Amino acid sequence: MNYASRPLHSTQNATESLAYGTRIVGGVSPNKSGSHLDLPLFPTVREVLLQKLHRIARTDAIEAKANLNPDATAVYVASHQAASAIEEAIEAEVPLIVSVAEHIPTLDLIRIAKKLKIASVLKTQSKSRLVGPNSPGIISATGRCRIGFHPLPFFQPGDVGIVAKSGTLSYETVASLTRAGLGQSLVIGVGGDVLPGTDFVDALKFFEHHNETKAIILVGEIGGYAEERAAEWIDEYRKRDPKPIAALIAGIKAPPDHLMGHAGAYSSSKHSAFGKVKALEDAGVTVVNHPSKFGEAMKQLLGSSRGSTTQTPRPSFGSLTQKRHLHTQPRQQIMQSSWNPNFCQRRTIFLTASQGFETLRQYNIPRRHPSTLKSKTDITVTMAIDRRNDSLCMEIDSDDIPEVEKTRKHPVEVSNLQDWYKPRYGLKFKRKEQLGQHPINMALLSYCPELPFSSDDEKIRFMSTLVRCFVDEEAFYIRVRFQDPRSTAGVFRALKASIGIDGPIYKGNSATDSQQGLTEEQRAAEDGIVYIKLPKNGNIGTLVNGAGLAMNTVDALADQGGKCSNFLDTGGKATAETVKASFALILKDPNVKVVFVNIFGGLTRCDMIAEGIILAYREMEIRVPVVVRLRGTNEGEGQKLIAESRLELLIYDDFEEAAAKCIELANGGSKKPAAENRKPN
Repeated sequence: MNYASRPLHSTQNATESLAYGTRIVGGVSPNKSGSHLDLPLFPTVREVLLQKLHRIARTDAIEAKANLNPDATAVYVASHQAASAIEEAIEAEVPLIVSVAEHIPTLDLIRIAKKLKIASVLKTQSKSRLVGPNSPGIISATGRCRIGFHPLPFFQPGDVGIVAKSGTLSYETVASLTRAGLGQSLVIGVGGDVLPGTDFVDALKFFEHHNETKAIILVGEIGGYAEERAAEWIDEYRKRDPKPIAALIAGIKAPPDHLMGHAGAYSSSKHSAFGKVKALEDAGVTVVNHPSKFGEAMKQLLGSSRGSTTQTPRPSFGSLTQKRHLHTQPRQQIMQSSWNPNFCQRRTIFLTASQGFETLRQYNIPRRHPSTLKSKTDITVTMAIDRRNDSLCMEIDSDDIPEVEKTRKHPVEVSNLQDWYKPRYGLKFKRKEQLGQHPINMALLSYCPELPFSSDDEKIRFMSTLVRCFVDEEAFYIRVRFQDPRSTAGVFRALKASIGIDGPIYKGNSATDSQQGLTEEQRAAEDGIVYIKLPKNGNIGTLVNGAGLAMNTVDALADQGGKCSNFLDTGGKATAETVKASFALILKDPNVKVVFVNIFGGLTRCDMIAEGIILAYREMEIRVPVVVRLRGTNEGEGQKLIAESRLELLIYDDFEEAAAKCIELANGGSKKPAAENRKPN
């Protein structure tokens, strides 16, 4: 196990996993050795900068594997260090690597791709299988093994396999199955980042041949192609001897062109939630609109499939109210002084237009105020991650370009870029007179032939500048509309800029920033919160832990006729102060008539959330009704704190009842005493 994690809960997590039955054989922690929880502890370096240190790190990792011979390793390392930790585990040829860190810089993964490390695993998975990053882990209820931070009381042995992007939605799914009398064989959290080591198809192929799994649940969300690929595989799988499959897609109501918490959850018209639902339904999958409905849906499917080789006809969307050898460790901890909350609470944000132009200006790309009419010769250049090929790519669009070229993606191969990188990130550039001779620049000349350049050097400088901006700013998305350089003496002037930053928080210092200030979304990110104001003046404020659950909460409330004011994900490491800050954001909207707190804790502790609710209620003198649903880790303690607070908080266990009450209150209904709203577990 490799960790440099949060001191408050890691030992408790490891102790619980040991008690559950997980066979933990040891751990790795920066600059530490000895023992912890009566298990051996091995030292390693946190970041490889020098060749000598790199050799030491490799030796330590291999030594740990030789002495302990683990089948799996859990990487509990902050996002800025996680790529190096995963790299060490791959070098040691550990068969299963689970990475829980959220928002590992995308370019950190790509940067080491051609050095036999992560990319070889992503593409071949020959000796090591990477699950994650941003994974809640893997848990075998039948084998009593947890590698992650799942809330254990909800799991029971059974024959339903689950694969999910969202941790919180997977917990909701498990709870629904358990309440319906169905257990789980294996639950795989593939994570919601852009470049997952294991995807839906990998998990589906595993479940197909897993004798202990008799039915499968897939929990997806907006962003990327993974759900469509899964639907294509399922369509072929149904021609064989299929197991029943049910699914859910979160993000139906996500506003367009927003990143909904997870690094990979980008809402776009190309890969909408509705399109994913349709693809799965067309492949014969039963799709539900909330995980609480999986229990009854799966009982129907399993009941109908016993003795049948074909899946039963599927109910319409919204109509319906997991091999054990993948085992070893959860997380441990000791390195208290090394913990940095700025890294644990990485958030992805989009810059405002002025911030985007200011960022481009720092790379000598000037701004031109656009005219009211878009010229046919304007050129739009997009840089993003091509998820099909796990690479950085450029895309060009212009009315002046032949239609066949508009959808063409030009990969920017990491093998060509690696010589540019500084020790951590950034690019090294040759002198201007050497531009045309550098092998990387020669490769760039073959990219995007439709771009109008007067010379090769001009093209190299332009593309190099965009790549440098993408890397240095830790971007995950850059889209810029340029004025046709043929009308500006070869100068590319930006008319419109959209830049998404995969970093802790935008830190601008320009005059524009000081005048305009940070947006609400950016201020929220400072507290580790993902906040998005939703259109159409909704009147239900939502406070949720986990991006997937936050998206689905908005979806499910809308299905019942509710209108949400916002999307808000407190993050997996929410504190009482985070919850208070979340209330402050929500209640800035004068349209909010009720606040719905919907928590299903894994890493998030319900007692911590309860303390934050009580703190906010008392210090902020909240005047609107607050409906609270606390499930998961320490839910009993959290519910007790709220009950003993004697505050007028309405407590529910059942989601649909809580949602119905929120809608009633938002429409002017009366608030009942808290005791009458408490539902049994």
